[in-house]
Amino acid sequence: MLAIPLWAWIVFYVLVVLMLIADLKMFAHKGEHEVNVGEALKMTCVWIAVSMVFCAGIYLFYPVEPHEKAMEFLAGYLIEKSLSMDNLFVFLMLFSYFGVERKYQHEVLFWGIFGALVLRSVFIFAGAAVVERFEWVLGLFGLFLLYTGSKMFTHNDEVQSDPGNNFIVRIFKRFFPVTNQMHGDKFFVRKKPTPNPSRTGGGLDYSQDQESSAEVTELPSRTGGAGSGFLATPLFIALIVIETSDVAFAVDSIPAVFSVSRDPFIVLTSNIFAILGLRALYFALAAIAKYFSYLKYGLGIILIFVGVKMLLAMNEYINKLGELVGLHLNMPHIEIPTPWSLAIIFGVLLLSMVLSVVVTKCKRKN
Repeated sequence: MLAIPLWAWIVFYVLVVLMLIADLKMFAHKGEHEVNVGEALKMTCVWIAVSMVFCAGIYLFYPVEPHEKAMEFLAGYLIEKSLSMDNLFVFLMLFSYFGVERKYQHEVLFWGIFGALVLRSVFIFAGAAVVERFEWVLGLFGLFLLYTGSKMFTHNDEVQSDPGNNFIVRIFKRFFPVTNQMHGDKFFVRKKPTPNPSRTGGGLDYSQDQESSAEVTELPSRTGGAGSGFLATPLFIALIVIETSDVAFAVDSIPAVFSVSRDPFIVLTSNIFAILGLRALYFALAAIAKYFSYLKYGLGIILIFVGVKMLLAMNEYINKLGELVGLHLNMPHIEIPTPWSLAIIFGVLLLSMVLSVVVTKCKRKN
């Protein structure tokens, strides 16, 4: 594993925090501004430009094989970005299910992305340590990517799971009361004032916050939350589902990026730069999501490709496994160059998007 100086990691994470703050500021006033497509497209271009500047920095200053590492960063960035596009359509469904207004969605996405950055960092450091010690794990990654890629072709978009049945959400509701009403951009609200007979005149107890005049009711939970003075809103439940969904997304994307680089710094930075622009990309895609009906098939091909790429590089382990069962495979080692991988991934992604738009327009004309 390439030893990157500690100061480089610290500088990188400081830059990430500063970029997150800048992202929050550039999306205007909290809870009061609805991000339009024009703003989202501009911010998407800004994030892509920032990522390319970082890639240029790798090309100029990386201590070992800077040209190759820059290509690996681009390939990893493109893989994560393309897979993230499919994830954004899941976010669209979640916001619709929980009734989150467009002007409040950017608040959930901000904290969702912040949580994703933390989770991805943990997963990538753990994955890099495992791969360094047990290289054959990459073969398992490859098989898993073949499986998930093939599922893209058989998954029925019309059959969607109920986000309310999310395991983490069910656990949360057992220990914390939840309101079924939205309260603007708030994740938590105080309980509605309740009658307090002990007070003079038998009036209401107004010691609790009455910031919202809307009635607050609790969703069913085993504990009932009797001891809590706060209720979680559907906005917070949407955040929980998005965070847990990202864990599932990471299971696909992180092994895929390991197919083009085993350098943890390249894997981590390409992942994080792709995620940082997700919020802007979401609002840019939200208005045109209906045109990308064939995108999932392109992503399926990309996952299958990177899975095959991983397995081709695992010939030594595959040959040994064959010998254990009496087969002499003599599989040669085939390493697909990073520029070829980059070209194939970009080509498949672009083709699937163009095909989606063309087919959708043809259907509308007919």
